[in-house]
Amino acid sequence: MNANSSQSGSTSPSLLARVRNDDPEGWHRLLKIYGPLVFHWCERAGLKNADSADVMQDVFLKVSKSIGRFARVRERDSFRGWLWTITRNQVRDFCRSRSQQVNAVGGTNACMQLAAVCEPLPEDSVSATNPLEISGVLHRAMNLVRSEFEERTWNAFWRSAVNEEPTSEIALSLGITANSVRQAKSRVLRRLREELGELAGV
Repeated sequence: MNANSSQSGSTSPSLLARVRNDDPEGWHRLLKIYGPLVFHWCERAGLKNADSADVMQDVFLKVSKSIGRFARVRERDSFRGWLWTITRNQVRDFCRSRSQQVNAVGGTNACMQLAAVCEPLPEDSVSATNPLEISGVLHRAMNLVRSEFEERTWNAFWRSAVNEEPTSEIALSLGITANSVRQAKSRVLRRLREELGELAGV
């Protein structure tokens, strides 16, 4: 691990704890991980890029005001599901507001055109999020901690945990022992769990 990484035995505050404490870097990392997902959800609802960006801002403003109330009460609870609910509500509010504006300017026909584009997001956050979206969140989280590890350590982790290559093959190609491969995988996963904390459920 590089000098920039946390020292062995120490535990830095989780991302969620940093966000709750209004830590700017924590907010930056949260936006890097989850911003693209919220933007994608807005696009799925039929919003244009500029509108998706506006709604995404509203979503994270809402998150900033209510992050202290988020908690994983049940095993299936996740930050992603909570964020989905906020996004769904903000998209609904945006569409309702835009519909009122369009109706005032363009009448019923303009309203019908908007309704055809602005699709309400389903309530079920589990079925509404596909594996590729979840994978995107995890990959962005991994990119945030990558610089904390030496290249060989990261390669061993990536090939083992992500590519699911045999440990013996990884060890041979990198010139390390099989145990070193397992340790590299464990170290990076431990760092990810430390970083994400309650957000580990994605």
